Amino acid sequence: MCLTLLLLASFAPLSMAAEPLRVAYPDFWPFFTRTEEGYMTGIFYEIVSEALSRMGVSAKWQTYPWSRCQALVRSGDADAMITFPTADRLVYSATHDDPFYMKRLKIFTTTGHPRMKEISEIHSIDDIHRLGLVVVTYHGNGWNDKYIRSRGIKTYESPLIKNVWLMLANHRGDIAIEWPMAAWPLIKEGRVENRIVETDVSLDAMPFHLMINRDCGYASQLPEFNETIKRMRAEGHIKAILSKYEGK
Repeated sequence: MCLTLLLLASFAPLSMAAEPLRVAYPDFWPFFTRTEEGYMTGIFYEIVSEALSRMGVSAKWQTYPWSRCQALVRSGDADAMITFPTADRLVYSATHDDPFYMKRLKIFTTTGHPRMKEISEIHSIDDIHRLGLVVVTYHGNGWNDKYIRSRGIKTYESPLIKNVWLMLANHRGDIAIEWPMAAWPLIKEGRVENRIVETDVSLDAMPFHLMINRDCGYASQLPEFNETIKRMRAEGHIKAILSKYEGK
């Protein structure tokens, strides 16, 4: 549909605006969310919106559960999503060369966990496997599928990202692996901050990309998106966006 509309637009009068890029996203602060007044905000929203605006591309942001976002982009009922590229996602969506953001992942566990000493000494995913720890995550977490589940590490999933912390607090698993800046607001929202501990263990950095359905005409503009992001980084614009959310 997106490709057809873009082809038609190329023969239409210049005054006729192209259809917006339909971006499917999960409500997940501070990456993307709507305020009580209905305005979009968030780190990923601001970075991607600015880059698309510089390219002359408008976007329509639509929120769904994360697994639904992926299904909609796969089917073509949405055009784009922002996520970690995996082999499966790259079958039906294209992306750009350089990540626009690297999300540092840390290990969380429960207060007073009987294996706290072993958990605090983890250096790699191999250690998680060796210790036989159970990981709590959310459905559709591609990083977890690629690096944790594929290793045979037992995983329990929640359909909603915010419920990961309730599951962990209730001892449905031993650890969760997440970005602290996004984790703590959800931990506090679930009122389990006294039952969750952020360890000093840092595992990996998850690269985030804009991914567009391969049949969508906007996919051909991904190299331009990549160059636009590079310019924004060189200008300090991305750093300025990040500074607005740090410490919140």
